[in-house]
Amino acid sequence: MTDTIIQHILATCRTVAVVGLSPKPHRDSFHVAQYMQAQGWRIVPVNPVVAASGEKILGEVVYATLTDAARVEKVDLVDVFRNSADVPPLMDEAIALKLPAVWLQLGVRHEGAVAKAQAAGMQVVQDHCLLVEHQRLGHQQG
Repeated sequence: MTDTIIQHILATCRTVAVVGLSPKPHRDSFHVAQYMQAQGWRIVPVNPVVAASGEKILGEVVYATLTDAARVEKVDLVDVFRNSADVPPLMDEAIALKLPAVWLQLGVRHEGAVAKAQAAGMQVVQDHCLLVEHQRLGHQQG
């Protein structure tokens, strides 16, 4: 079941809001976003601290919230690099914005929030790395 959802997300999404994207190149969030950007995906950084400073990440404007990002960008996927405890309000925000898909990165899980999003018709992946799955399923641009 998860592979079907992953394949659908990889085939249909091209603009990803990366919640918790760090400007630090050694961080996983930066590495994954940089990789996806290199694969032709549009990266929409969401980080309130960096947004307040006016800095860019990977050459992109940084938004303070998912809602702020969705006002400006057509978001296909929300990629979450936050603690599992931070997932429920983010999922509620994604549901309110009627976004099609949410991806919880490796180590990020919240069964209740995932069930709520699925009940709202969203596609959800949890506890998987977007970069790893992209490479595993052969979606690299060649």
